[in-house]
Amino acid sequence: MKVLITGASSGIGRDMAEIYSNKGYELILVARSKDKLELLANKLKTKVKIIQMDLSIPENCFRLYDLVKDEEIDILINNAGYGVFGKFLDTDLNEELNMIDLNIKAVHILTKLFLRAFKEKNKGSILNVASSAAFSPGPLFSSYYASKAYVVRLTEALYEELRRENSRVYIGALCPGPVDTNFNDRANVAFNLKGLKSYDVADYAIRKMEEGKLIIIPGTLMKISYCFTKITPNKMMLKAAYKIQKKKC
Repeated sequence: MKVLITGASSGIGRDMAEIYSNKGYELILVARSKDKLELLANKLKTKVKIIQMDLSIPENCFRLYDLVKDEEIDILINNAGYGVFGKFLDTDLNEELNMIDLNIKAVHILTKLFLRAFKEKNKGSILNVASSAAFSPGPLFSSYYASKAYVVRLTEALYEELRRENSRVYIGALCPGPVDTNFNDRANVAFNLKGLKSYDVADYAIRKMEEGKLIIIPGTLMKISYCFTKITPNKMMLKAAYKIQKKKC
């Protein structure tokens, strides 16, 4: 069995690599930092192939698929992503477009390419790492929230298409709240809520994938928050979300 993980050099991606290696899976790990990938690979128990690549460049997503398409990959984890925090009028447009390329385009391209191959074999699993941000509006974090909403809605739609064709291919979305990773540093934010440990999130996600769960939400608080978004008027959600985001400044 073989797993490909993007954004594998740190956080949830790194911890998933460790968990899958302990389960006996071979790994293909993708990230921008070759040094971090090599350090991780040296700690793992199973065969590891590392690929240094910036997936915010759409052409690289096609390159990646061409590099690995002849390998028997069983699981794709679309984990690479980051956020841009601040008022929409103040944030850097090029940085936001780069984020969109990584959070949306890379996920879209890799999901389509691997899903076609998995569908033909009638087996395989895809986990798209989204966020609890996908479930509500995100003033002061608008582009990031919107990007994760795209990931969730795409995943849900594909799940239904596969279900109606009685396909054995799995697809799901991981939607954690705050997690202790380097995400906060890159987005330049400080969460008020204590983040979950990334290893715990990774372990929970893998277990729920194996159960065929569509939307995976780690943590009791985030599950309650998700239910809250279902019954709260949108304008009230906007006001609450703004206050929450403002405290991150």
